[in-house]
Amino acid sequence: MFSVGDKIVYGETGVCTVEQIGPLGGSGSQKDRVYYHLRPLIGSGIYFTPVDSSAYMRPVMSREEAEALIDSMPGIEPAICQDNRFNHVDAFYRELFKKHSCEALVSIVKGLRCRMAERKTKSSRAEATMKRAKEILHGELSIALGMDYKEVEPYIRSRIGDC
Repeated sequence: MFSVGDKIVYGETGVCTVEQIGPLGGSGSQKDRVYYHLRPLIGSGIYFTPVDSSAYMRPVMSREEAEALIDSMPGIEPAICQDNRFNHVDAFYRELFKKHSCEALVSIVKGLRCRMAERKTKSSRAEATMKRAKEILHGELSIALGMDYKEVEPYIRSRIGDC
């Protein structure tokens, strides 16, 4: 069980802070059910999820794990969907997000960069998917490395260049 103040990775939302643990207020809620009240690092609002939920939740990686991930980025293969149909491309990347893996997020970003470079065009879908992957990845790295979110990408580039 997590504690108030913990930073956790929640599903495909990314890093959230556990702001409160307790029942939901309001009529119609189960008074005996305990929920995490989660505030996302990126975005706004509060997510409520039962403590005993099957939703994906884990602690944020350690600084050492973050540094090791950055060091491994050049060797992570880009995830490139060979099918050009929009619904197949979307499904391909959705499945990678479901892995809840930082390596999968890196492969999404690298794959979409390759895809856009090959086509010499920008796709709003590809850009949105890449932005989402970066937000989740950089959000976790910012907490693990103890730096502002906006400093993460320049920090990665300073360590490994453009991979």
